Amino acid sequence: MTYLGIDIGTSGVKALLIDRNGRTLGEATARSVEPVRPHPGWSEQNPEDWWHATLEAIDALSKAHPTAMAKVRGIGLSGHMHGAVLLDKAHRVLRPAILWNDGRSADDCAMMEAELPSLREIAGNIAMPGFTAPKLHWVRRNEPEIFAQTALVLLPKAYVRLRLSGEAIEDMSDAAGTLWLDVAKRDWSDALLAVTGLARAHMPALAEGSAPAGRLRRALAERWGMTEDVVIAGGAGDNAAAACGIGAIRPGDGFVSLGTSGVLFVSNDRFRPNTAGAVHAFCHAVPNTWHQMGVILSATDSLNWLSKVTGQKQAELSAAAEAAYRGPGEEIFLPYLSGERTPHNNARARGSFVGLSHLSDPASLAAAVMDGVAMAFRDCNRVLADAGTDIGTLLAVGGGSKSALWLRLIATHLDRPLSVPGDGDFGGALGAARLGLCAAEHADPAAVMTMPTIARVVEPDRALSAALTERYARYRALYPAIETARTLG
Repeated sequence: MTYLGIDIGTSGVKALLIDRNGRTLGEATARSVEPVRPHPGWSEQNPEDWWHATLEAIDALSKAHPTAMAKVRGIGLSGHMHGAVLLDKAHRVLRPAILWNDGRSADDCAMMEAELPSLREIAGNIAMPGFTAPKLHWVRRNEPEIFAQTALVLLPKAYVRLRLSGEAIEDMSDAAGTLWLDVAKRDWSDALLAVTGLARAHMPALAEGSAPAGRLRRALAERWGMTEDVVIAGGAGDNAAAACGIGAIRPGDGFVSLGTSGVLFVSNDRFRPNTAGAVHAFCHAVPNTWHQMGVILSATDSLNWLSKVTGQKQAELSAAAEAAYRGPGEEIFLPYLSGERTPHNNARARGSFVGLSHLSDPASLAAAVMDGVAMAFRDCNRVLADAGTDIGTLLAVGGGSKSALWLRLIATHLDRPLSVPGDGDFGGALGAARLGLCAAEHADPAAVMTMPTIARVVEPDRALSAALTERYARYRALYPAIETARTLG
């Protein structure tokens, strides 16, 4: 038997086919139309783009691997979190989806917390513009005619599930990112829903990520040559799916993701919120498990920004920084180009370079950018520790993990080794496929979601520890000083 993982991203969809032993049999990707930004701070996308990209990716996989596709028994879904898809009673899309990186609802977050003082206690999370509930609060105030027609609110992957199966179901990990879930109880909260003028009737049913959550429509199974009765798993939000893909489901296991945004993810055996530090405390994709995340909004995107400014490619900047690095320079970078989540929860924060001189060049600026992102991860680690979290095995994933200097800086700032997996795909599509396997075969997630072979381990550089700790103290002092100056200005 075979199992299909579908990872729905804002830039495209990836479909991955595995066998019972987790071996990759084939994969296909399809690009979707990029998000649009009709106003500063807004980010929207047409949900139909995800559906058409899903069809294109699976069509390609079916054409290339017809024998393996015929044996598909389970499908798992992964998707970008927090997006708001508004549907009417006939399940027609009412407006473009408001995405995770949309910041329009900052004022609504404050309103929600004022209207329900116990919000943080129930949700275990701060109201942030990226979450789904504040987006609906904004729609209610600014688009009342749309809000009045809204009969169902889905997250991105749940919308794709609806098209695949006809059923409105969401898994616990993605639901936890809406700000409507009582995360400790793994159930919708009537009080949180009421703050946005909604009720349980507007929500999809809930399922664990490794449990059955719908079946593939017969017409689609025939389109793709699938001969089995295909179960669709609950699936996971993208970060929880990535954790399933690399086997980070046991307490203390986690990863550092150096992608466009950055994530410090740790699996927990119980709910461990720290709203004071803007920690994301969510349900994991497997039963009786939770996880915490420190999230930074501009990780490799910071180096991408520097690439645009200097006209040099990211790879060139990274190589130049690596070759010239002899320890921290004068330049300090605050990576708040798109605001920040952990630990500041400030959508209006902005990035800064401090300590520039005539000697500053692209190589030193690139090194400062890498170190600034590494210090942002150190901030995340600090507030996770404040929540009582003890991190064990920590893997490094994402495009930025190819940089030896970047990993050395992060390992030193976190004061713990980083394990780098061998070649392979350990992302959301693999995690989704593994969840599909669990749902179809009633398999134990602990037996299915094993960790990959480790290619190397990056140890903290003890020779740099003292200098980087001193630098981190300056970094922490700069944010409030710059924010005060910006506010006064």
